[in-house]
Amino acid sequence: MSTQRRISTTKIGDVTVVKFVDKKILDEANIQELGVELFALIEQENRKNVLLDFSNVEFLSSAALGKLITLDRKAKAAKGKLKMCSIRAEIYEVFQITKLNKVFDIKKDEEEAVAAF
Repeated sequence: MSTQRRISTTKIGDVTVVKFVDKKILDEANIQELGVELFALIEQENRKNVLLDFSNVEFLSSAALGKLITLDRKAKAAKGKLKMCSIRAEIYEVFQITKLNKVFDIKKDEEEAVAAF
């Protein structure tokens, strides 16, 4: 298991499970670092199937949503898949308002999401 500054990762089969270290993903500098770490999983570590586990996240800014959209594009370009799970109701509302719940593959929990790969 590797531990970076903004995320921690574990592998379940060929799926890389990403947990967020920060409860609040709001600060622009942190979001930039988060983007660098997430993009590196696909671009440098060649991990194709990525599951973002939001169980630790209480707040997510709209700037962070941009990083998630870019990550989804990078995963698809690498012939991989991006899925999300364990999103709190308040955060899921933001995904619904922005219609991103239609763009992203969001599952209830880690078990269901890993099975969906």
